Amino acid sequence: MSTDFIIKALDDKYFSQYLQMNEEQLARVNGCWLTADESPGYPCRVTLQEAEVGEKILLIHYPYHDVKSPYRATGPIFVRANKTMVELAINEIPEILQTRLLSVRAYDVNSMMVHAETVQGPALEDVIRNNFKNDQVHYLQIHNGNPGCFNCSVFRA
Repeated sequence: MSTDFIIKALDDKYFSQYLQMNEEQLARVNGCWLTADESPGYPCRVTLQEAEVGEKILLIHYPYHDVKSPYRATGPIFVRANKTMVELAINEIPEILQTRLLSVRAYDVNSMMVHAETVQGPALEDVIRNNFKNDQVHYLQIHNGNPGCFNCSVFRA
């Protein structure tokens, strides 16, 4: 069984309406504009890159696991303004995942969690491949270990 994988960023089209909003409009949908004051610190879920110091970023509530399962979940994410979705190569791991403590959550075809573990970024590739050795695992989600925020999803390639 192949353990090749593809990491998927969030689609920038989903956020286009929010990126056009001012502070007052965003507040009505539980979002706000921030300015990155450090890097790393504001990982964009569309580009899977860190925002640069001084860059305008959207902080918005996002349904990152919008499934019919008890594991349905939403949470806060950062999106850099006016950026397009990155398309990674098979087995490519973006830099923002290589330096953090991460929580890797494995789900089956019914979106039920079958495994979870924390890992330091440099060991992420091995953890992904080991999870995909399990036939039960349909996809993975990667979260930042300490704040718990969603980063991206991983699928079999």
